[in-house]
Amino acid sequence: MAQPYLSVIIPAYNEAERLPLTLIDVDKHLSRVDYSYEILVVSDGSTDGTVQIVKNMMGTVKNLKLSDYPMNRGKGAVVRDGMLSAKGKIRLFTDADNSTSVDQFEKMMPFFKSGFDVVIGSRAHKASVLDPPQAWYRRIPAKLGNLFIQLLLLPGLRDTQCGFKAFTEEAAERIFTIAKVDRWSFDVEVLSLAKKFGLRIKEIPVVWKNATGSKVRTSTYLKFFLEVIKIRLWLWMNSYKINPQIAAPPQQYG
Repeated sequence: MAQPYLSVIIPAYNEAERLPLTLIDVDKHLSRVDYSYEILVVSDGSTDGTVQIVKNMMGTVKNLKLSDYPMNRGKGAVVRDGMLSAKGKIRLFTDADNSTSVDQFEKMMPFFKSGFDVVIGSRAHKASVLDPPQAWYRRIPAKLGNLFIQLLLLPGLRDTQCGFKAFTEEAAERIFTIAKVDRWSFDVEVLSLAKKFGLRIKEIPVVWKNATGSKVRTSTYLKFFLEVIKIRLWLWMNSYKINPQIAAPPQQYG
């Protein structure tokens, strides 16, 4: 089989209720495109019917694949494995709750064609449509967290946590081969590594639906902040063992 243009990676942990509609939506949009693609669901030790549902849908959803890990390791771990096992020239990960539909990928394509290496959806972009906006008690810690991230690691990026990010094949291989954060702050880590490599990052507006059933808890924010500090320290200490010959100077964000 020829290399697909697009790989869609969907990390899933106990998503038996929401995943079927997401796969139907992904299949509906991608069945109309004029480029080749694959859909890879990566189950993160699911204990419900997630795995069986994916197997059952393989007969109706074109190019659907499954990776099933026996133990829960964290979203970062399964996205990393999905990115490295995917075959696409462009590799997109999107959330199982379908907060951002795969049709938003069409907005990313012109930027890849113009030379960007990483294109990310941003709920903070002034042109984004939030349906509905997050509740105030989620927006406040999210904004504080983003300020913290900008100060320590990623100045200029206003939303590092939107679960809709795409990478060229080369960027994915360089970043995810050395990334090591398994849980919530993995987005910050991969973008920080992209910056470290001098890769071009573009933040674009998306249509984002506030899905119910979020697994994020208040205690997660504290763990998140601690992990961000750890990433900053790892970069200072050169713990990623990045070859200085391939690390370009910091770039400007698009």
